[in-house]
Amino acid sequence: MISTLRGTVLHTGSDSVIVEVGGVGFSVAVPVDVARIARQGEELFLHTHLIVREDQLALFGFAEREELEVFAILLGVTGVGPKSALGVLSGLTIDQIAEAVANEDDKPFRKVSGIGPKTAKLIALQLQGRLAPPSPAAAAGGAAAPDAVIAQVTQAVAGLGWPERVAVDAVASAAESASDADRASVPALLRLTLAALGPAQPGGARG
Repeated sequence: MISTLRGTVLHTGSDSVIVEVGGVGFSVAVPVDVARIARQGEELFLHTHLIVREDQLALFGFAEREELEVFAILLGVTGVGPKSALGVLSGLTIDQIAEAVANEDDKPFRKVSGIGPKTAKLIALQLQGRLAPPSPAAAAGGAAAPDAVIAQVTQAVAGLGWPERVAVDAVASAAESASDADRASVPALLRLTLAALGPAQPGGARG
């Protein structure tokens, strides 16, 4: 089992990356926020899940261990395959998934491509009792932890081509309206910031 990967990014796609480890390039399907922050030539660390089938090996990677664990749980839901599970984690944060499950609300899952009303309902029901409930405890690392997250997300947004002033303002705005759990998560806060900014602006001035 391949549990983690740390290596150099050779290529990025909209939902995948190729990471070179020891001279071998691993193609890894990833949530969209990971694909957006991955930069060619830079190091990337992923928690991974390997799916073995008769005709293929498929590797899925996540920035946080929590996302990997939720991915594995989603695979146990009737009708949810790897692509659909990855779609859930691309469109929703861990806190949003937990909140929807706690409220038995299937609407957030219906918005994921490839998931119909019946499967969305099954996700909301079958994940009951299997996820940690949404809680302010996610930010228990103290005031310094969110500040570190904000700094990382700001750097990632600036690296995608936005001027630094725009990145700083956008991340601050997203953090202000985000939940405590989302503020404490780099992928979650990055996802919220990019959703507010819209398409990347390659080549933008970085001042």
